[in-house]
Amino acid sequence: MELLTEKLIMIALFILIIHSIETLAYAVRLSGARVRLLASALSLFNVMVMVSRLSNMMQQPFTGSLIDKAPSDNAFIFVENQFRILIGSASLGTLLGIICLPTFVAIFSRAIIHLANERGSIPNLLKKGFTFDYMRRGFKYIRKPSLSYLRGIGIREIPIKLFVINVVITAVYTIGVLSALYASLLVPEYKTTAIMASGLINGIATMLLIIFIDPKISILADDVINKKGNYSELKRASVMMMSSRLLGTVFAQILFIPGAHYVAWFAKIIA
Repeated sequence: MELLTEKLIMIALFILIIHSIETLAYAVRLSGARVRLLASALSLFNVMVMVSRLSNMMQQPFTGSLIDKAPSDNAFIFVENQFRILIGSASLGTLLGIICLPTFVAIFSRAIIHLANERGSIPNLLKKGFTFDYMRRGFKYIRKPSLSYLRGIGIREIPIKLFVINVVITAVYTIGVLSALYASLLVPEYKTTAIMASGLINGIATMLLIIFIDPKISILADDVINKKGNYSELKRASVMMMSSRLLGTVFAQILFIPGAHYVAWFAKIIA
């Protein structure tokens, strides 16, 4: 049981990292628009996305092992409690990303400029960035989270439809793997089909994100760079999307079990 607890902590840490990085994705356009190097910003952030995807790939087999190690007498309660902890770590990771937003924008803005000076060489940038001198300089860009950062952001200006869509998409993405694994307990005779359905769920959620969310934020960033819009509008949209993402991870707690039953039903249909 102690080993299982250590494993759960490790998985929760992976999920926390994943959601922190993906939350800060909304800040990339802020940094790029701030220094007017949006393409370079997105290129540099691909490195962070790679770390996020690697963490996601590493945690999935370990998460599946929680099912294998579940006691047979109370497997449903045991797995549900463990998976709810993992969903909670997604919320903590998202909250951490929101708290780190001012610091991330400041540091990432400098990193984008250095990347441009290095003519797009990521290895040279990393070599320079991990020197003692540059790491010491990085501390002066650390910003304490403050409500003043939200100045100019009004609740009435938040597009409710976009906000709700992002909440739902985030919730689905958060529980995709977990609901599929739990569904394998509900329909053990179709457990392979249920588990493999997680890729379809996350794929649909990612597709909806790309279609409905990313273009809206990208247009605002382009408007700032082309002087057709202002930075505060982009900041308002970014903070709004990060907040809706946090609510989405909370909503995932509610959607988790119904989602598992839906996956179980879907597995029976296609099997």
